[in-house]
Amino acid sequence: MIALKKILVATDFGEAAEAALRYGRALARNFNATLYVMHVADDVSARLFAGEAYVGVLPDVQRDVDLSARQQLDELLVDNDPKPLPTKAVTVTSSAPALAIIQYAKDNGIDLIVLGTHGRGAVAQLLMGSVAERVVRMAGCPVMVVRHPGHDFVIPDTLVRAPQRA
Repeated sequence: MIALKKILVATDFGEAAEAALRYGRALARNFNATLYVMHVADDVSARLFAGEAYVGVLPDVQRDVDLSARQQLDELLVDNDPKPLPTKAVTVTSSAPALAIIQYAKDNGIDLIVLGTHGRGAVAQLLMGSVAERVVRMAGCPVMVVRHPGHDFVIPDTLVRAPQRA
């Protein structure tokens, strides 16, 4: 029997991540699991040190990036369901999102990671890489990758509960 108690959805706040969050919520409800929603905020200092930057403003910029990410996460976790899911918002600052996701999952005993992907072509994949692809290759737990746009198995609760007419 499969027992999922901790499900991690990583988000970049894009459409593919929204699709992954729908799957994560549905799975968490079905398995009575805790839903962890994680955003890896870009490490501004790592990017700016590559060029010339004013070091004095870096802490303020990073704080703004982290605060913005946290606010967006809090908005994502608003659940108007009468029986809300147990959720945990997670923000991590890193210049390597895949490694941050994998490390968080390992450190917190995550049972399943759910990620969205845009399904870019082979050339774009080769040039840019993919966070989802790296997580799939390196994670110590199962990973579900939700392609956007793609076939959506998650049906809104209002449609499931609507009475059927004969």
